[in-house]
Amino acid sequence: METLTEKAPGKREARKEERRLAILEVAKRSFLDNGYSATSMSAISAELGGSKGTLWSYFPSKEELFAAVLDHATADYRRQMASVLQPTDDPYTTLLTFCRSFLTKITSPDGLRLHRLIAAESGRFPEIAEIFFRRAPQPTQQLLADFFAAEMASGHMRKDEPLAAARALAGLCLGGLHQRVLWGKEAATPERIDAEARYAADIFARAFEINRGGAAAADRN
Repeated sequence: METLTEKAPGKREARKEERRLAILEVAKRSFLDNGYSATSMSAISAELGGSKGTLWSYFPSKEELFAAVLDHATADYRRQMASVLQPTDDPYTTLLTFCRSFLTKITSPDGLRLHRLIAAESGRFPEIAEIFFRRAPQPTQQLLADFFAAEMASGHMRKDEPLAAARALAGLCLGGLHQRVLWGKEAATPERIDAEARYAADIFARAFEINRGGAAAADRN
């Protein structure tokens, strides 16, 4: 029986991917350091040392480049959360793990700079707010909603609209430590992140009747 093996990329494809990743790294630094409006395709091309036509062959517009930067920056995090948010008999532990990871992500230096960029420039460039939402908050909320739907169906938490529950948890995480760190009022130390994660998880667990002992909750039908 013939065994199919995945063909390794050729040298040309490998060079193209290396070039694409180099573009994304330069663009990410430019967007975060200079902002969206002050970043130009010409400046990125000049820093890379190639022609503007080469850059445009990879990314036909600044909007598409910004979207690709966000996709690349959040890909590992999405994969990590997809592996964490799996059906379990102990949803509270998963909930706490998510809150810690989410808070660590949004209070990281790059996470803070990105939120400041969106807040400062989305009024003039509403397209970047839409790009940001579709590539950062929306996928995270959907992963959470899918997890909550499974836990509600298993009787491990109070039944409700899963996406609304996901937005509620995200709001708990975004409204406390993240805001204080965003405006320079507090540092995001591991201890503070852990305390904030536990606070958010505890409030959410009480509101949605999530059992913390790993046993199934009482019948919620």
